[in-house]
Amino acid sequence: MLSILRKARLKDKEMRILMLGLDNAGKTTIVKQIMNEDVTTVSPTLGFIIKTIDFEGTPQGTSIDFLPPGDVGGQKTLRSYWKNYFEKTDTLVWVVDATDRLRVDDCRDELAGLLLEERLMGASLLIFLNKTDVEGCMTEDEVREVSCWRILIYLLGSTDIY
Repeated sequence: MLSILRKARLKDKEMRILMLGLDNAGKTTIVKQIMNEDVTTVSPTLGFIIKTIDFEGTPQGTSIDFLPPGDVGGQKTLRSYWKNYFEKTDTLVWVVDATDRLRVDDCRDELAGLLLEERLMGASLLIFLNKTDVEGCMTEDEVREVSCWRILIYLLGSTDIY
């Protein structure tokens, strides 16, 4: 994620990051940790949240907007609203819950739909495998096999995990 942020600093003074994923993937917790906020009482996001990070030591305070920092909630009923946030997105962060084996197909299908959205064309993509510290979670190899990886290879030709 740091290389994406560095790229933003070189290119513009502001960068829009759209963080999406299924409900309970951990999007809000990730952003709260980045913002050094308390993560002991995180509840499901209903609607959206916007956070701005200003970087010291950059020309005129380079800022990064986390748009919905994890959420326009990931609940199925809210996913149709995601498209309202696609404009001017520089980076899409797709958060995958590594413990949620039952919804891997749903996760894959939602990401596939996002990758076909014209307004997201040209945006950088980061797949963030979350909750990897939980015993029994999916490994990177499992995610490659059963989730989004085949879509990316098909659409992009090749991919690498960093």
